[in-house]
Amino acid sequence: MTSLTSAPPASRTSPERTPRSRLRFWRSPAGQPRWARPALIGIAALAALLYTWNITNSGFAPYYSMAARSMSVSWEAFLFTSLDPSATLTLDKIGGFLWPQALSARIFGFHDWALVLPQCVMGVISVLVMYRLVRRWQGPAAGLLAAGLLTVTPVAASMFGHAMLDGSVTMCLVLAADQYQRAVRSARLRSLLLCGLWIGLGFQAKMMEAWVIVPALFVGYVVAAPVRLRRRLGQLALAGALMFTVSLSWVALMTFTPERDRPYVDGSTENSAAAMVFGYNGFNRLHAGLVDGAAPVSGNGLWGSGGATRTPPTGSDAGPDATDGRDQGGTSRRPSSAPSDGPSGPPSGRQSAAPSGTQSHGSTPAPSGTQPHGPTPAPTGAPSENTDRKGRAGAAPTGKQVGSEAPSRTSLWLKLIRSPRLTPQIAWLYPLALISLALGLARHRKAPRTHQGRAGHLMWGTWLVTAGAVLSALGNLPHTAYVAILAPPLTALSAAGTVALWRAHRATAGGPRAWLLPAVVVVEAGWTIHLASKHVDFAPWLIPLLVAATLVAVLTLAPFGASRRTVLVGLLAGCVAMFAAPTTWSLSVLNERYRGSAVDAYAGPGNDTRISTGTRTVRASDVRVPTTPTPTQSGLLDYVEEHEGAAEYALSTESWEASAPYVYAKGAPVLPLAGLHADTLTLTEYRHLVATGDLRFALVTEAGTKTSEISSWVASACAEVDPRAYGATGRGGEQATAQTLYRCEPSDATSH
Repeated sequence: MTSLTSAPPASRTSPERTPRSRLRFWRSPAGQPRWARPALIGIAALAALLYTWNITNSGFAPYYSMAARSMSVSWEAFLFTSLDPSATLTLDKIGGFLWPQALSARIFGFHDWALVLPQCVMGVISVLVMYRLVRRWQGPAAGLLAAGLLTVTPVAASMFGHAMLDGSVTMCLVLAADQYQRAVRSARLRSLLLCGLWIGLGFQAKMMEAWVIVPALFVGYVVAAPVRLRRRLGQLALAGALMFTVSLSWVALMTFTPERDRPYVDGSTENSAAAMVFGYNGFNRLHAGLVDGAAPVSGNGLWGSGGATRTPPTGSDAGPDATDGRDQGGTSRRPSSAPSDGPSGPPSGRQSAAPSGTQSHGSTPAPSGTQPHGPTPAPTGAPSENTDRKGRAGAAPTGKQVGSEAPSRTSLWLKLIRSPRLTPQIAWLYPLALISLALGLARHRKAPRTHQGRAGHLMWGTWLVTAGAVLSALGNLPHTAYVAILAPPLTALSAAGTVALWRAHRATAGGPRAWLLPAVVVVEAGWTIHLASKHVDFAPWLIPLLVAATLVAVLTLAPFGASRRTVLVGLLAGCVAMFAAPTTWSLSVLNERYRGSAVDAYAGPGNDTRISTGTRTVRASDVRVPTTPTPTQSGLLDYVEEHEGAAEYALSTESWEASAPYVYAKGAPVLPLAGLHADTLTLTEYRHLVATGDLRFALVTEAGTKTSEISSWVASACAEVDPRAYGATGRGGEQATAQTLYRCEPSDATSH
């Protein structure tokens, strides 16, 4: 009986081709068939086309693009991954994914294409490295198929074409797997250390998500590395130490730098980078309250209430004099010598869960099952007359899918196979990958411990299962790009299984095993048709094509003595049946209508992700972030810069959204009094900035004067600037009724 083999056939190479042919990029290196390099170049070109097609109009992601702008003009903001150029407040996550974007913007200027360009490069690198990974494991044919399948995975086609964090972590994990593969084949410590380095860099891009790959690499190396167990464990310990060192380097920087010399950590209630990373962005998404000091997360986990909510004020406690306990000795980076109101209190004093009606400028926690990318500025790029209850223009976008009932726990667990939003982006290859994994492990069950065929299936399979379990446990996934970490194992296993099944089919004379490949084609095509049937209006010709290709594949691959040419036709038809649908969805990004957005990676139709802009709810793909200030905003900024003197800050605003137009315009050192979750300063600290002359102008709203202690103080102590001084036309002019500019003198801080 013929068995499935994972060993690739000997490559047909020409004797005249030598290693020198590497200098000619279009020619395959020695040891690879002639068609390998040209085919790989074609796949890479397709990937580059998909990722860069919309590069000049890809749009900006709210919140993140402001941070990228700040980091592009300030090395201090770059180091601390700060939201504002003066490095007063960090993002609510590690912003390492913005480092390439900020460098690109510094070199080429701040454009949407400058932010997207590094992502496009990362996508092409991922495709090329995927070929090398699978080629070493299963041969060049499987490597090419894996690279091609990664290219036409819909979520990847949209994700790498937009400036978002998931592309960075995907590339880092693929590169980590590449170095792991080198290490597990030869037990080279250097390669294993490089693997740990890439995982650590992935952690800087998207924190704990990068660690999803660790169980797979650990199990694979312990099982298959060709050295004694004691040495295997020692090498893993060294690589793990490097991985943790690189992963936690930013957290250590924020932890050991005095609070007065660094930004406040958004996403935490105690100015703690560890709480933000491992609480708000980590374990608290599985169960509320596992890590103290983190900003509340609403309803994101399966096993908890989802986090605390703001406590409403009661009676006379809510008012201008109400405090949230933050003026009890907490000091911030700005100012470095601000006096405190008392000797006791929390270390940093800030509480993002402040009662409503106090001086809390921070955004309310996201609704159930959301993790916002950040509030969306008003259509003009600045606050509008429609302000929220905290006096800020617009509300934070929820990033959630609206118009549906709250999902049950069962549906949350099964969302990776049932969600109409997630499955078209990643689920096409589920049956093929799982069947390939099962067959691969079964045929290598008696192989030696160090057999690389089994090691590969063990590593990719553990990665797939671990990532799937984590994504399922997270409850609602607010952004489809989360599922991109499933793409490498799905494409690798699917490619390896397809090639192995084809080789076995060619070597099988007849019998039940000869039906294995046709059966797999039918199962995979059936699942694909099932997913495509939910969007019959999109490419209506797709399902008839899949059905026809499946019939041709079964008839020509059936063991009825078909000729070699007929069997090749069957292989081609089978590939069409299994891969035409995701390819169609990925190619749709060439149409602007189906490209997704900087807020949500989604190729094809059916993107129902909605966010709130305060006055209306819009599709994520319709979000537009203007980076050109209005004439009034330009005039206001020019006026402030002309009269600010030696002040450290140009002006203060009540929220990061209100700061955005001025940061986008010139990278101005604007002081936002709130990020997504945390307030930046206390009133005492704010008055100290005014007293020292570091801050002279403040931009506040009428609603803010009623709900914010700082805004109320500014309105009562500082002098209002006539709007006509900076080009507005008075109370009826552009945005004059939305916000008011005040000028504060040092004497104001001491006389009121």
